[in-house]
Amino acid sequence: MEKKEIKRYGIIALLIVAVCFVVKHFSLFGKLLSVAYSAVYPLLLGAVIAYIFNIILSALEKHYFPKTDTKAVRLTRRPVCIILSFLCAAAIIALILKIVIPEMINAVKLISGEIPPLLDQLSGNIIKKLAEYPDIQQEAMELFEEFDVKSLDWASITEKAADVIQNGVMGIITSAVGIVGTVTGFVTNAVLAVIFAIYLLLRKDKLRRDVKRMQKAFISDKINSKVNKVFRTADSTFKSFFIGQFLEAILLGCFCYIGMKILKLPYAAMSSVLVGVTALIPVVGAFIGAGVSAFIIFTESPMQTLIFLIFLVILQQLEGNVVYPKVVGNSIGLPGIWVLAAVTVGGGLWGVVGMLIGVPLAATAYKLFFEHLENKEKQLGIKSNNNEVPKKSEKKLFNFKKKNNSPPEKNKKTDKQKNK
Repeated sequence: MEKKEIKRYGIIALLIVAVCFVVKHFSLFGKLLSVAYSAVYPLLLGAVIAYIFNIILSALEKHYFPKTDTKAVRLTRRPVCIILSFLCAAAIIALILKIVIPEMINAVKLISGEIPPLLDQLSGNIIKKLAEYPDIQQEAMELFEEFDVKSLDWASITEKAADVIQNGVMGIITSAVGIVGTVTGFVTNAVLAVIFAIYLLLRKDKLRRDVKRMQKAFISDKINSKVNKVFRTADSTFKSFFIGQFLEAILLGCFCYIGMKILKLPYAAMSSVLVGVTALIPVVGAFIGAGVSAFIIFTESPMQTLIFLIFLVILQQLEGNVVYPKVVGNSIGLPGIWVLAAVTVGGGLWGVVGMLIGVPLAATAYKLFFEHLENKEKQLGIKSNNNEVPKKSEKKLFNFKKKNNSPPEKNKKTDKQKNK
């Protein structure tokens, strides 16, 4: 037996022993993985933040004195653009909160004021419907008399409930050490993640060069080409997805606001912001915002709620068939059924974050798989059904038009003159 075979079998045996050891002590390895994940979590979060803000940063750097190449511009370009990118994100969040929170407070006040007459009307309708059954009607009237909705002071109940919730939450936060530790840990992780993201953005060019040097030094060219291809595909897919979803959400929110103002529907600003923000989640996002908005509009007028839902369904159809293909385009390259599957699986595994990253991950895997499939078909000499090959007549016509700008008759005359 040759040395290479002995080495290969030895590696396989070690892998089998390692797998058996991991399976036997799975709980111990699970704890070690959780400890390692909690330690690396701020860095992973910082890398995600840096990747998202790098999209904004790259766009700002292209417009930061592009025709000037002085030393002052080169030194200030990266820090100034990083500060501007974070300020843009903070301004967007502040604007959303300023629009949504006051409207939500007004809606809650309206709901607390509308509950008593709605319950009173509901009880009256129930008693009228039970007129055919006198015994049941009598029992229902006695029940409603015992529980008189009009006698309840809903304003004081709301204030007491708010005081109890506020005092209870404040008491729990101040007394429970576990909650304080959780909040402190969350703030610490967030601060560390932002600091790490800023460091990555400041030194991204140097880090990219260092990674390329390590690849050339320790990894073969064949593996490097495959790894770089995967990362290039994932990078282009993620960027196209995030930019497209963001633009689509802005357009959908604007169209929703304009339509609600034309139809004179209440809570236009809050509903449009909710629909636009939740539209960042593919497929189901806008419907979540529509459900919350419809419930709040229902407190104002049930008929206006129906008008809002009809309007939003029409807007969703226009957005899905006209706006989305134009804005996002075919850059994702993922069929609708796989988009739905990616959102479902991603949401089940990682919640809202899984819904956001599930689609670009699935699109990346889809592109890489079908590129590999096409290469395999070429190697085996199999004709791909997806590639539409034009007919020979179409090829000749195309080449003829491309080469000859003059009519065919003139070309024939010139050929005869050349022969003479």
